Amino acid sequence: MAQNSENLAQEVQKVLDQLRDGIQMHGGDVELVSVDSETGKVEVKLKGACVGCPFSDMTLKAGIEETLCEMVPGIKQVVAVE
Repeated sequence: MAQNSENLAQEVQKVLDQLRDGIQMHGGDVELVSVDSETGKVEVKLKGACVGCPFSDMTLKAGIEETLCEMVPGIKQVVAVE
């Protein structure tokens, strides 16, 4: 059974809060923009040192997306928005 958008967003935010320490250690940050419970798509905004960093795609896909897909049922994709 699919979670409603509000509950799903809360679960996503909890995971992002756990990941934030590691991201902030490198001078960056991540902000939740939106969660679409129907498509499983999460939009985040990378901030700080992540902006323009050549490793930000790796942080997004191998770090944030992989962790969210593992820990939050229903999440299928994470994209960065400006």
